[in-house]
Amino acid sequence: MRRREFINLLGGAAAVWPLAARAQQPAMPVIGFLNGTSPEGYEPFLSAFREGLSETGYVESRNVAIEYRWAEGHYDRLPALAADLVGRKVDLIAALNDVLARAAKGATSTIPIVFVYAGDPVADRLVASLARPAGNLTGVSLLGVELTPKRLELLSELAPQAKVIALLVNPNNPNAERIMRDAPESARVKGAQLPILKAGTEGEIDAAFSTLVQRQAGALVIAPDGFFFSRSEQLVALASRHAVPAIYGWREAVATGGLMSYGASLPDIFRQAGIYLGKILNGAKPADLPVQQPTKFELVINLKTAQALGLTMPQSLLARADEVIE
Repeated sequence: MRRREFINLLGGAAAVWPLAARAQQPAMPVIGFLNGTSPEGYEPFLSAFREGLSETGYVESRNVAIEYRWAEGHYDRLPALAADLVGRKVDLIAALNDVLARAAKGATSTIPIVFVYAGDPVADRLVASLARPAGNLTGVSLLGVELTPKRLELLSELAPQAKVIALLVNPNNPNAERIMRDAPESARVKGAQLPILKAGTEGEIDAAFSTLVQRQAGALVIAPDGFFFSRSEQLVALASRHAVPAIYGWREAVATGGLMSYGASLPDIFRQAGIYLGKILNGAKPADLPVQQPTKFELVINLKTAQALGLTMPQSLLARADEVIE
């Protein structure tokens, strides 16, 4: 072989080798991230989610890809969005609230799903048990529904004169029936009436507050819900306009001017979900990962809002608060 032909052969092989090497590299795993709201205001939770992934060795765009699907508050779109992720053959699905978890479960029985669930995942047949989920789902249970009586108790302690305490629920939430069934008994124990207000759209939230005024409610419990979370600013503004003490299930509402919240830390929950997704990517099976439950619940109080409402915050509540915003 002539020298020039030999050099050309080497050059051609050198050009082919990088292509062959790239072709042999394993494909980057893909997480399907299903969400019922919109990206606006969601960054703190995405950061916590990514932090959990990084603790197990995964960094978005470096060694894992994430396909985001946002329903923009249109829950009826979720089954189609979940089916789209399944059709794209993602490796895992993150479904971080109750409606999302049900939509994902309806779309696949084989792709691993990590959920965040406010209701009872065992009673709702998402998993066989908390200790041994048994199927393709696992995740974190918020105990959001179970905390409704505690929120009623805290609100009664702050506003003992309120004999009518309204409860705002989203009828589209799969936990709505359970909340509406169980909450009235807790109110009766406190000697209060509990009219139930329903809202599944922005306009219905406005209408619910008008009904609250008509019913002369002296306080308001807002049930945990992804749609309500996305409308935190609207809820806080309406509670302020109507001068009604309200308690939320998430700290973020109090940080933007809400009066009081009681519940698990959402960033901590999302971080745990990210850890579970990373563990599954590393070979763990959802059936072998117990459903986690929060061990700490935060009471957050906004003193400035209390003062604006003309409320004197009991020392007993302040002493138990995990955070007081002044």
